[in-house]
Amino acid sequence: MSKLDPSLLEELPLSSESVFDGVLLKVHRDEVRLPDGCDGIREYIRHPGAVLIVAQRADGHLLLVRQFRYALGRTVLEMPAGRIEPGEDLETCARRELVEETGFEARDWQHLGTIHPCLGYSDERIEIFLARGLTEVGARPDEDEFLQILSMDLDALDHAARAGEITDAKTLCALFLATPRLVSAN
Repeated sequence: MSKLDPSLLEELPLSSESVFDGVLLKVHRDEVRLPDGCDGIREYIRHPGAVLIVAQRADGHLLLVRQFRYALGRTVLEMPAGRIEPGEDLETCARRELVEETGFEARDWQHLGTIHPCLGYSDERIEIFLARGLTEVGARPDEDEFLQILSMDLDALDHAARAGEITDAKTLCALFLATPRLVSAN
């Protein structure tokens, strides 16, 4: 198979309109020129980005939060995460979110990677961090944030993921990226 030139797949914007300008999301509709010369429409969401923290306790357990997700109409189990504020450094954001959601600070931080959870219609990126050397300092959730904090060992997390009890894509991706780097408590 010959190597494909990525530029042959590019879509060039012809026009753009803002469809919705919300607090978190900005929705756009663009007319584009497709690689074959035809025109097409692309609708997409602009998102400020987020961080997710894989927080490992000294006993090897990972911290999780359970919260109600309105769009799904139910509670979900996920790793602590939150939106990047304008101009905020990524690790600073991760440190802030870990304290806000779980009440823990971490001594050791490692950036594990970046994911794009909905790249078909959103520019959202999530920066994934591994945090260790945890110290409990007390949770400080946002006023509109209601969470239950829990911890699970890797086997229980794996079972929950395979049983469909964890369906959050960012948590599943983070688990995949972090697993080779997690410290066993045994």
